Amino acid sequence: MEIVGYLASILAGLSLGLIGGGGSILTVPILVYLFSVSPVNATEYSLFIVGITSLIGVIPLYREKSIDFSMAVRFGIPSALAVIFARKVILPAIPEEIILFDSVIILRRLLIMLFFAMVMIAASLFMIFRKEKSETELINKVKNSLGLILAESISVGTISGISGAGGGFLIIPLLTILNKVPMKKAIGTSLLIIGVQSMIGFFAGLPAANPDWDLLLKITTLSVSGFFTGNYLSVKFSARTLRNTFGWFVLCIGIYIILKELHFLMW
Repeated sequence: MEIVGYLASILAGLSLGLIGGGGSILTVPILVYLFSVSPVNATEYSLFIVGITSLIGVIPLYREKSIDFSMAVRFGIPSALAVIFARKVILPAIPEEIILFDSVIILRRLLIMLFFAMVMIAASLFMIFRKEKSETELINKVKNSLGLILAESISVGTISGISGAGGGFLIIPLLTILNKVPMKKAIGTSLLIIGVQSMIGFFAGLPAANPDWDLLLKITTLSVSGFFTGNYLSVKFSARTLRNTFGWFVLCIGIYIILKELHFLMW
């Protein structure tokens, strides 16, 4: 299964390069099901893999001046603080076992994987059914929604911290819809936010993780190679086609995780 896992790691980086997000959505299931990493450690590993891949991917976009640094700071700081809180406070507070009705035992592994699956399904439905907004609609949306930026960034950071997902599938539409950032700049800005908050989250949880650095560096290297391949191929497909295709793929993976984890619970 390791060979399949390494090939899938390239796919995770490919998705980041193609659509500017989604890499972590694939990384956690790859680590759990193909490399037998525990769900808690998988979320930790995912933050490192996606963080490094995103930060390296930012370099060519920086040269193209496709990053809004002001927005990255305003959105990224609350989000990064929320990631730290999630890794330091929320995750450790989840007990190893939860007993329901004096007989049903739910393991922390199950809770984390089901939460991650729900994040995957929500992200996939958003990608599949999201409608492009006209310029007028964007302006009106900005006027009505600027006050929500802090809440949105904290929400993204919390989800990222618990699930190990970088949050690009949420950050990009927030930047384009709420702040009228052009798509290319939104992707570059999102990668910078993902990279910084993921690495902060990784180091926040590092003392308890004791990571397998050999595995971690191998997967990260493959993910980075996949990113640049995806970035090269992205100009050959429309953004809508890429989002729809990836959305359906993520939806299938999310449903698979739920079915697999509930099977473990029943048996």
